[in-house]
Amino acid sequence: MDKREETHNGHSSDKDILYILGGAALVMVGAGLLLSNQTVRKALGQVGVGDLLGTAMPDVERYLRLRSM
Repeated sequence: MDKREETHNGHSSDKDILYILGGAALVMVGAGLLLSNQTVRKALGQVGVGDLLGTAMPDVERYLRLRSM
């Protein structure tokens, strides 16, 4: 049995770590591409973080109520 392919007893393989790091790198590149656009930066500058949290809270509360059923 190839030791690099083992995924039992709580040990993850090198391939799993590579997938995780690759996914994180893709997220960073995507965020960088979005934030490099002048229009997106202006839109994010106009919307505050507090406004986003206030807008999202009713949806989060509804989700938590549905999940507890």
